[in-house]
Amino acid sequence: MEIVKTEIATIPAVFELYNFATAYQQKVGTNNWKGFEVSMVENEIAEERHFSIRDEGIISATFVITFNDAAIWKEADLEPSVYIHRIATHPDFRGRNYVQKIVDWTIDFAKAKNLKYVRLDTTSGNNRLNQYYIKCGFSYKGISEIEWNESLPEHYKAGSFALFEIKI
Repeated sequence: MEIVKTEIATIPAVFELYNFATAYQQKVGTNNWKGFEVSMVENEIAEERHFSIRDEGIISATFVITFNDAAIWKEADLEPSVYIHRIATHPDFRGRNYVQKIVDWTIDFAKAKNLKYVRLDTTSGNNRLNQYYIKCGFSYKGISEIEWNESLPEHYKAGSFALFEIKI
């Protein structure tokens, strides 16, 4: 298992993971992803913020990082932080603790960049997922009501979001 920068050539595999994740979200009844633009992923790859996990020779998971998230984190966004978004895992690879590995990798990344926090958000009301993030080392920081704008993916239009952070 290794975490690598996502390449343009693997965009179809990334979107397959997004489709698997969306189907799972629909199954468990949470606010599900509404799809993403290929151009957005291409931009994230160009900015070296899109990553994949290769396991057994295939892209088995993916995630994105960003350094600003004011729409979700409001004033807290002024603190130097890295934000994890769009974690998606192939169903055949669930149970391999990828989220914990992503978190550990991101903590190391944050330390190297002298950032103060690792943060993420998820749809509020999903207690099982909330507890999982806490188990991965995050502290629950409350709920953020999102004022959606065109810079945010469509799934942020609906509802509130639970905030989690790890202080470095």
